[in-house]
Amino acid sequence: MTQPSDKALVPFVSVDNMMALVNATGIEAMLRDLAGYIEEDFKRWPEFDKTPRVASHSADGVIELMPTADADKYGFKYVNGHPKNIRDGFQTVTAFGVLSSVANGYPLLVTEMTVLTALRTAATSALVGSYLAPKGAKVMAMIGNGAQCEFQALAFKAICGIDTVRLYDIDPAATEKAVRNLAKSGLTVIPCRSGEEAIEGAQIITTCTADKQYATILTDNMVGSGVHINAIGGDCPGKTELHRDILLRSDIFVEYPPQTRIEGEIQQLDDTHPVTELWQVMRNEAAGRRDPRQITLFDSVGFAIEDFSALRFIHDRIRGTAFFDHLDMLADPDDPRDLVGMVNRAA
Repeated sequence: MTQPSDKALVPFVSVDNMMALVNATGIEAMLRDLAGYIEEDFKRWPEFDKTPRVASHSADGVIELMPTADADKYGFKYVNGHPKNIRDGFQTVTAFGVLSSVANGYPLLVTEMTVLTALRTAATSALVGSYLAPKGAKVMAMIGNGAQCEFQALAFKAICGIDTVRLYDIDPAATEKAVRNLAKSGLTVIPCRSGEEAIEGAQIITTCTADKQYATILTDNMVGSGVHINAIGGDCPGKTELHRDILLRSDIFVEYPPQTRIEGEIQQLDDTHPVTELWQVMRNEAAGRRDPRQITLFDSVGFAIEDFSALRFIHDRIRGTAFFDHLDMLADPDDPRDLVGMVNRAA
């Protein structure tokens, strides 16, 4: 059997290799380094092709493609969101991604992105928190203790310096799971019996629930002045977590307005309601947190440039390591015009 040439091989990072890479690097170091790549790309935001994700909705969930490119590389992520999956033992969210060369269209990397999306979501949240959270914030409330919970807590510890996380979920087993997983994190972890209890004394409030429906995880009377809200659960039409009145009291920061107005908390507001784009804050072209009493809200839905950053990060990080396999993915005939000849010779 003819062995594939180097041109036929694409680096592939499996779930097993991704986990090995995370453990070899250390999860907090991984989150900090990934946040650095995301910040670099936010600061060159105008260089990217941008479009809202392409979504196929059903009664059970959504399947999405998230593409973007700069002048050098093209990246996309395939991702699903199926809240009911947990009942059948499946993940709510799974993903994979591809990074390619713009110059010749050849893939440079194929990777799992279920673990990587959890990392990049948390890294993005904490990066934004470093710009918007109250100075010296030490306590975060985490409402919704599913798969993203621990990543968020560790990212805010590593990047923003929190030392305490207060947990609440409607499912006590989810909170118990998070308490176990964070037991050796160095964080003070406090399980709570309600959302109201969880936000007591918190300067940062993270909401991360999975139901694909309008919901009110935070009511207006729960949110006092001076907090930063990291709203990451609302990410598709018809799915929100915050009462509309909270939005009207907050300064709202978003990734890409054309997508967030469809999928984010601000789908509850008029299309002309003012929002600030985060890339402008990071480039010092717009104000972030201005005063201690301000309520800042990151209306996070996840955008393709963040996944591009994650793909770029992994592509760089695996170089010279054993944390990938070679995937025989691309046909490489001796004569580029003779594809059938290559097939016939393999018989």
